[in-house]
Amino acid sequence: QVQLVESGGGLVQAGGSLRLSCAASGRTFSRYAMGWFRQAPGKEREFVAAISWTGRGTGYADSVKGRFTISRDNGKNTVYLQMNSLKPEDTAVYYCAARETGWTRYSYEYDAWGQGTQVTVSS
Repeated sequence: QVQLVESGGGLVQAGGSLRLSCAASGRTFSRYAMGWFRQAPGKEREFVAAISWTGRGTGYADSVKGRFTISRDNGKNTVYLQMNSLKPEDTAVYYCAARETGWTRYSYEYDAWGQGTQVTVSS
């Protein structure tokens, strides 16, 4: 099974940008569709973005569409989430996840998870 480690979280002012990274090890990264999810205190984990194993297919939550961009570099076994125009409501722990078949918006369909990275957006 693939192992995932997120990085790049931090504190940023509203309107700012962050880029999250998720490094994979273990089984062949390029076979996996990848997703980003987030969980704010007291809320359920929610879908943010996902990308197919080729990188040609992507999907976004309506709340982040036009502000966030998911990408991957299979040569580096890494998936990224570029977050621009951040808002206080984007504050959450962000998790990356891997799935051996196509990407999906449903967290329960992913096979492996990272430990998460905190993103805090101040107003």
